[in-house]
Amino acid sequence: MNTEIKKLPKKDIAIVGLGWAGSIMAIELAKTGLDVIAFERGPWRDTADDFNVGYVQDELRYVVQQELMITAAEDTYTFRNASHQTALPIREYGSFLLGTGLGGSGAHWSGLTWRYNPTDFELRSHLTRRYGEKAIPDDLLIKDWGITYDELEPYYTKFERMAGIGGKGGVINGQVQEGGNPFEGNRSEDFPLPPMKMTFAAKLFAESARKIGMKPFPTPSANASGVYTNTYGVTMAPCTYCGYCSRCGCANYSKSTPQTNIIPALMRYSNFTAQVQSEVLHVVMDESGKVATGVVYIDASGQRYEQPADLVILTAFTIPNVRLLFASGIGEPYDPKAGKGLIGKNYAYQTNSSIQLFFEDKNFNPFISGGGVGQGVDEYNGDNFDHKGLGFFGGACIMSNVTSGWPITNRMTPPGTPKWGREWKKATKQHYLSTTVVRTQGSSYPTRSNYLDLDPTYKDRHGRSMMRLTFDFPENDLKMSAYVTNKALDVAKAMGASQTVMHVPQGPYNIVPFQSTHNTGGAIMGESPKDSVVNKYLQSWDVPNLFVIGGSAFPQNAGYNPTATVGALAYWAADAIVKQYLKQPGPLVQA
Repeated sequence: MNTEIKKLPKKDIAIVGLGWAGSIMAIELAKTGLDVIAFERGPWRDTADDFNVGYVQDELRYVVQQELMITAAEDTYTFRNASHQTALPIREYGSFLLGTGLGGSGAHWSGLTWRYNPTDFELRSHLTRRYGEKAIPDDLLIKDWGITYDELEPYYTKFERMAGIGGKGGVINGQVQEGGNPFEGNRSEDFPLPPMKMTFAAKLFAESARKIGMKPFPTPSANASGVYTNTYGVTMAPCTYCGYCSRCGCANYSKSTPQTNIIPALMRYSNFTAQVQSEVLHVVMDESGKVATGVVYIDASGQRYEQPADLVILTAFTIPNVRLLFASGIGEPYDPKAGKGLIGKNYAYQTNSSIQLFFEDKNFNPFISGGGVGQGVDEYNGDNFDHKGLGFFGGACIMSNVTSGWPITNRMTPPGTPKWGREWKKATKQHYLSTTVVRTQGSSYPTRSNYLDLDPTYKDRHGRSMMRLTFDFPENDLKMSAYVTNKALDVAKAMGASQTVMHVPQGPYNIVPFQSTHNTGGAIMGESPKDSVVNKYLQSWDVPNLFVIGGSAFPQNAGYNPTATVGALAYWAADAIVKQYLKQPGPLVQA
């Protein structure tokens, strides 16, 4: 192992990770004229060369073999359900899939683009006001974000305009809009594009939900419903409903990704450098431990470099962000026994369920779809319903969102069907076109026993301690999912299925089957350094010239996809850096 570190000339700003958050930070800061370098541990990827229309619709290559994802051989973590267990390395990623290369997870996401509800940002305060001081169990570590929905709303709008999001606004300038989500926070303007064309499954879901008194709406989608030129002058093409969104790149310039929406404009800045195939190992600190002086990274040849910088911004995925804080000795690691420390605390996930619907007389053509196409209802999300006496808090969006009809992995058959052979083939043929799914995507609330730390035994390929995940579904979240899934079953029954099969999480959490790549927490934001790692502007309380952007800042996760919130926070933080920090470097919030 080559441990020699070559020191490079200083840059003004070093950004770690070139997914959504990193790309947003890079282009907004490049506008200032400062010298910006961004590091990406994976390869360069662009639409023309890497997502070519001639081969990108390849389920085996991208869905099964996961070509756009990090492999366990490159980087992995150890996992256990509880702290009394011995964690073991993840040998193959399954429950969540981390993107690698330019665009990160933003290159392979599906495209559902939700705003969180206003109460999600002030969760502890809201629940205390509504249900009383003693209503929240001691084990639930939910907290306020330190920022309100109203503060973040302009930046949600900015993200949606950049990404060409399609949908139907539910509340615009205080007025409830027919056909939109009546439970959403107030919008300053409608989506930049109209909703996508609905599939038969989505239409049937919406009609059935209305019959039982719910208010369905089109799910907000990052798959362009029409030609769109965004705020950076980059043009998107209309979605062709090919069904290859999730885990795949988009060959048609239709799915919002860093490659499609930001990178072409970003690369025009001569003061910006994209350093790919370069993994940042840690942030370099001065002798005081209060100032970041740059980063150390390793390139594809194994050579290590120190890149000095005046400002360091971590914009990697949730777990790598937290890992870099551990590796750099920034902040106090969380100790669940003592209840002290913050780095690694409030790790959360997503609590999902599904209902398979088998019909005798319907043809859904599941191969005609898009990642964000669908209809949803929000009656049982967040605190949109009365939780008194239910024994849990939180909720989930209920939706019909069939993202693909992949021939290898999307073969639903009823219980009792053989796993192989003639009868399995007959069942596959019978049910492929006539089966659909109703899903719930639920909140995940942190507990004292769910956290991230460094494994004391296992090392990665660079000699660093592996990250250790300790996580199990809290009883609160399991109760929530069971309750909301039964409400989803009401919609499923109204759709007229001949058979329904519920899949509800029971626990313990299983790291093997795919569930969601919506990992959050570990470097949470808040109003005080006593209970948060970063302030409301995502600036480190301990190291003022370090910002940590991404899902790692979420104190808990809501019943939605987190991408739009990550993007909005990136724009919010970039605005604060440009308008406040660069003019007078130092803490933006006084502790």
